[in-house]
Amino acid sequence: MARVLITLLDSFGIGSAADADRFGDKGSDTLGHIAEWMSKNRKDEKGAAKPLFLPHLASLGLEAAHEMSTGAKLPAPLGEGPVEGAFTYAAEVSRGKDTLSGHWEIAGVPVDFDWGYFPDRPKCFPKELVDALIEKGKLPGVLGEKHASGTVIIQELGEEHMKTGKPIIYTSADSVLQIACHEGSFGLDRLYDLCHIAFDLVAPYKIARVIARPFVGEKAGSFERVAAHRHDYAVSAPEKTLLDMLSEKGGTVFAVGKIADIFARRGVTKHYPAAGLGNIFDATLKAFKEAPDDALVFSNFVDFDSSYGHRRDPLGYGTALEDFDARLPEILSAMKEDDILLVTADHGCDPTWTGSDHTREHIPVLFYGKNVVSGAFGPMGTFSDIGQTIAAYLGCGPLGHGSAADIFTKKTSGKK
Repeated sequence: MARVLITLLDSFGIGSAADADRFGDKGSDTLGHIAEWMSKNRKDEKGAAKPLFLPHLASLGLEAAHEMSTGAKLPAPLGEGPVEGAFTYAAEVSRGKDTLSGHWEIAGVPVDFDWGYFPDRPKCFPKELVDALIEKGKLPGVLGEKHASGTVIIQELGEEHMKTGKPIIYTSADSVLQIACHEGSFGLDRLYDLCHIAFDLVAPYKIARVIARPFVGEKAGSFERVAAHRHDYAVSAPEKTLLDMLSEKGGTVFAVGKIADIFARRGVTKHYPAAGLGNIFDATLKAFKEAPDDALVFSNFVDFDSSYGHRRDPLGYGTALEDFDARLPEILSAMKEDDILLVTADHGCDPTWTGSDHTREHIPVLFYGKNVVSGAFGPMGTFSDIGQTIAAYLGCGPLGHGSAADIFTKKTSGKK
C-alpha cells in the first residue's frame, strides 16, 4: 500500500501569478531571481561564475515547471539529464498569500474570505486588544506594538523587556500577532500561556495566527530566537482537509515542523518537531521511514521563508536550496514501490523583491514515484488540485475542492 511524502519548500515560488499585480507583485519570481542573482554575483575559487545548481530537483522537473510558469528559461541549467517526474505549476485562488491560505488550499480548502490585518503604523493594535492582553495576562505593560522583523525587534527591545517584564508584541504583513519573550527572565510556559490568551482575544479581528517567539541571550547584539521552541496558534480550517479525510479513513498523518500548528493539529496522528533545515530534513526522513502503509508525511521547510525570503537574502536562499537538493537522494532511496514524493511550496517570497512580504506566485508541483507518469501535465488552476490528486491516489477523497490530475499508472485503494 502507498505512502505520500509532501516536502513543502516554504515560499519557493516559480513566477508571478496572473493576479500578482493586485498584490503589487507583478514580475516577482523567487526561483528565477535567485538563479539570476547567483549567476551574476556568486564566484568560484577561480573567480568564474557559479550558477545555482539543483540537479536532483531539475530531474524532478523544476526547471521545466519554471519555464511553463514564466515562459522564460533560467540563466543557466539547474542540472543535466532527463526529467523523471511529473511536473507542472499551480495557481492560488485563496484571497491572501499567507501561510495558512497556501497550506489549506493545498489540502483542499481554499480561503474564500479575507483575513484581518493590523495596519502598518505605530500602535498598530487596537487599544482594547492591548488592554485586555495586559489585564488577562497580568502584565506590567507591553513593548513594540508595530510592524517589525522579529530578529530586529528583539535586539531593539530585548533588554527593556528583560528589565521590565513587558512582552514584545508585533506583527507583519501577514494576518498574525507575534509575542517575543526571553526564555529565562519571562519563562517559556508563561509565554505559551500568554499566547493562548492572545489567540482568544484576536478571534473577533479574524487574525489567522498568534506566534510565540522565545529568545535567549544576555544583551542587545547577542539575542537569538529559539526556533525549536516557536509555537503557532492557528485557527482551524472551515472544512475537512486532506489530513482529516485520510485520518478518518483509518490512514496515518505524520506532520513535520510547523505543519501540525498550521492545521491546528486536526487530523494529525503524530507531530515531529524540528527547527533548522538540516534538522527538519532529518525529522522528515525519520517520519517517512516510520510511516506505515496508507500514510501521508507532510513536512514544511520553513527556513527558506523565515531565514532567507523575508530577510531578502538571495545567496542564503540559493545555498539552502542546494543543500536541500544535495540531500534529496536520501529521500529517493527510502521510497518503496508505491510511494509518491511531492515537492511543492505555499506561496512566494522573492528575496530580490521590495519590502519583506510574501509574493503572489505560482508554486512548483513535482510528483515522483514508480507509479508516476513522467513529463509535463496541465497547469493546476488551484492549489487544491494537489490535494485532490493525492486523495485520489490514497483512496480517501474526494475533497471539497479541486480536480485530480491523471498522472498515476495505478491508484491505491486505501483503508476503508
